[in-house]
Amino acid sequence: MKVERDVIEGKLDIIERNLKFLNEYKTASPRRFVKSYKDVQAVKHSLLEIMEACIDIANHIISAKGYRRAEEYSEMFEILKEERIIRKELANKLEDMARFRNLLVHRYGDIDNERVLDIVKRDLRDVVEFEKEIEDFLDKEAHR
Repeated sequence: MKVERDVIEGKLDIIERNLKFLNEYKTASPRRFVKSYKDVQAVKHSLLEIMEACIDIANHIISAKGYRRAEEYSEMFEILKEERIIRKELANKLEDMARFRNLLVHRYGDIDNERVLDIVKRDLRDVVEFEKEIEDFLDKEAHR
């Protein structure tokens, strides 16, 4: 199976749309943010869409290239690191992101909403870096 650029680019578009939305919250007051159920839910949903899109991209590449199967979502980024598609430091951060995704999905009542806002303010640059490294990978694949 071949890596399908249009599939990955569709996922990158989802990431980009959500990053633009979340930029509105980078200057939000933590106190005001946690009091707004609507804002908290919107941000959590956008983060979840970003995480799902990153996981889908990793899964597509792993499957298309015939790399070893991941036992859990966080391991997918380890595999991309092993195959030199993303850097080690980025893989570690994305593994943490995948674990946070599991919290959002399975233990949503245990989430600290100030931590959610902190992720928006500090950790989204990792997603931007992931986008760049995936685009570099796609460019290399196109020349093979």
